[in-house]
Amino acid sequence: MSAVTDAIKALRFVTSAKARVEFAPWGKHWWLSQPGFTDTKQLTLVRVRMRPGAGHQFHYHPSREEIIYVLDGVAEQWVGQEKRRLKAGEIAFIPKNVVHAIHNPSKKPMTFLAILSPARATGPFLIDCYNDEPWRSLREPFAYPEVDPRTGRAKTRPSRATRRR
Repeated sequence: MSAVTDAIKALRFVTSAKARVEFAPWGKHWWLSQPGFTDTKQLTLVRVRMRPGAGHQFHYHPSREEIIYVLDGVAEQWVGQEKRRLKAGEIAFIPKNVVHAIHNPSKKPMTFLAILSPARATGPFLIDCYNDEPWRSLREPFAYPEVDPRTGRAKTRPSRATRRR
């Protein structure tokens, strides 16, 4: 096989060992498909392992729609001001510009896939709004320490949620 053929294969098959790993305060992310990593044009895929009691606070994607697919555990999923509990095999569809959040209300880790489209768009990937009304009244913001996205270790500065209080 040629080097070109090998490069094309690498863009089409991603093993868990080759996933791009990133840490957020609420859990570990395995980026499985995103521009520059695979040859994707339309889809971004990330698997997230959320720790018990944690959550990705209210935010929205100005240029992307999203599907959340729960693999295991229980998710408290918000789409707009509507809240549902999702279990393994269930999804939530989130149109672009719609505020949403996901939390793990249980004492066990929860795993989900987030599929976003398009893969490339102008503007920010997401905009946080958890400190704005009505979102802050629906669910009090978490006060997470900032973490290094490569290691998951806490940084010394408090998060924006803590500084704004």
